[in-house]
Amino acid sequence: MTRAFRFGVNMIAVGDRADWIAKCRRAEALGYDVVLVPDHLGMPAPLPSLMMAAEATETVRLGTFVLNAGFYNPVVLARDVAAVDTFTDGRLELGLGAGYVKAEFEAAGLPWPTPGERVTHLERTVEALSELAVPLVIGGNGDRVLRLAATKADVVAFAGLRAAPADGQLSAISAAEIDSRVSFVRAAAGDRDYESNLLVQMVIPTADRRATAAEVHRKHNVGLSLEEMMEWPGFLAGQPKEIAEQLRAQRERFGFSYITVLEPALEDFAPVIELLKE
Repeated sequence: MTRAFRFGVNMIAVGDRADWIAKCRRAEALGYDVVLVPDHLGMPAPLPSLMMAAEATETVRLGTFVLNAGFYNPVVLARDVAAVDTFTDGRLELGLGAGYVKAEFEAAGLPWPTPGERVTHLERTVEALSELAVPLVIGGNGDRVLRLAATKADVVAFAGLRAAPADGQLSAISAAEIDSRVSFVRAAAGDRDYESNLLVQMVIPTADRRATAAEVHRKHNVGLSLEEMMEWPGFLAGQPKEIAEQLRAQRERFGFSYITVLEPALEDFAPVIELLKE
């Protein structure tokens, strides 16, 4: 059965108290289902930000997208997550990832683990959280993370990106590679039910999708050919009806029904939400 769409916005610049409250309320008013906060040094602390978001909103769900598991002791994190879930009246959706930015580990005074060590710590974190009744989102691209997501998470989050093992630099992966990742998850999950999330990197309103794609391709090194970028799920461009059709096609092809956009697209993406609410 085809899942209904739902929509999240990943807030990357909280600002002061009044600004944060206004943005959370605006996201709820525009029809977003989830207000999300990433976990990067130099950005707002995720869990305190979500507590404030809970006070400012009524029904929108609240999530981390995603916590860098390597920053946290699993048992202490489980305690804090339980408290946040209680104080947000069960609106929390916990997103977890293995962490991928070497410079952030160094800035935090933490050793830079190997990819395998980071995934092992993520697995331990998921185990420590297993007794909590909090919906779990796991994001990543590698086999071990996606297998963990397929077997343990309520939501499998696909970014359409690959992190370089040495330093965490991101590059786009093609739609064909995403097909492969989606197939891997489906096989690993078996009969287990889960929701598929897509993190969209660019939302650009335009009357000429190809010309806009060509301009973006000239200006940014996305690691794909122009034709591949046109097919890449992380790139949405066009009029609202065109973007809505792109997302319907992606849901049919990849199973993506939970769509997350970045904060700069908060207003531009809202007309698409109106077209896709079911």
